[in-house]
Amino acid sequence: MITKKGINLVEFRADKRQRLDILVANELKISRNQALNLIKDNLVSVNNKEISKASFKISDNDLISVKFGEKKEVKNEYEVNFNVPIIYEDDDILVLNKPPHIVTHGALSLKEATLVEWLNQNNFMLSNLNGDTRAGIVHRLDRGTSGAIVVAKNNTAHNALSAQLSDKSMGRIYLALTDLPIKEPCVINRPIGRNPQNRLKNAVIPNGRSAKSAFINLISQNGINLIAAKLFTGRTHQIRVHLLSINRHILGDDLYGFKSEKGKIARVMLHAYMLYFTHPVTKKRVVFTAPIYDDFKNLALSKFSKEIFDEKIDTKFLDTAFSGVSSWLCLN
Repeated sequence: MITKKGINLVEFRADKRQRLDILVANELKISRNQALNLIKDNLVSVNNKEISKASFKISDNDLISVKFGEKKEVKNEYEVNFNVPIIYEDDDILVLNKPPHIVTHGALSLKEATLVEWLNQNNFMLSNLNGDTRAGIVHRLDRGTSGAIVVAKNNTAHNALSAQLSDKSMGRIYLALTDLPIKEPCVINRPIGRNPQNRLKNAVIPNGRSAKSAFINLISQNGINLIAAKLFTGRTHQIRVHLLSINRHILGDDLYGFKSEKGKIARVMLHAYMLYFTHPVTKKRVVFTAPIYDDFKNLALSKFSKEIFDEKIDTKFLDTAFSGVSSWLCLN
């Protein structure tokens, strides 16, 4: 039970022996991953001693302290030489249109500036539920994927948005250009996990995590196709893996089997076009649309008429297009 709560500190006593990350997640009502990031960032102490090991065993009546709201001053390791368009901003959230080729957050193997470093450089106040490396990040987009991404400015907003990710009330609709059409609207409900033959890839595997996506074809002309995808879960590379499982490939996605002249298409033609959720403070449903970047739009308009393209990406049309998803063919 929490015994002390302030802006910068939460303290509570353990009531049984268990792992530190499980206890922190359960007590603060956050995900295990968020608890792990707090521990890795040395923000969690046991009996006034910092603990950096998630599996540390807690004993009954141990005092757990979490620096829950304090944001460290972060110095960017790499030069930030890009800008990110802001779609919406208030005191609690920030909605961005992530450009392609930008990584969302850092990793040990990464040697370049990330979206989080852009946020730090521009002095945005950010939540730290995911630690400083992933400050503010509620969900991520792959490097090559562009489009709408929401950032939490404080821990209250972060908690509320994370809960919506878990209960599926936060949703995303993507646009993609593919080599083959989706013959009829379908739902793919196939588990995804690490590809046992290639650790850079994910795959549909029997013991993977549950993953559900809906797909619909919008335009088929001149050898390429515009499709829309709606996510019900958020697994890494989910759209790309599910399309591969039915022998479809996103243009530019060489990792998952698209065949083209090397360098002809510079990135994966996948764009997070619509993002909807309940605002964490106003409790009103909000919908945001991320303008399509020129590389995607120019390729599409070289094959489709602008009139048809604009009609098919109209947000009202897309909302209606997915309204009957519960009755679509389900591929298990």
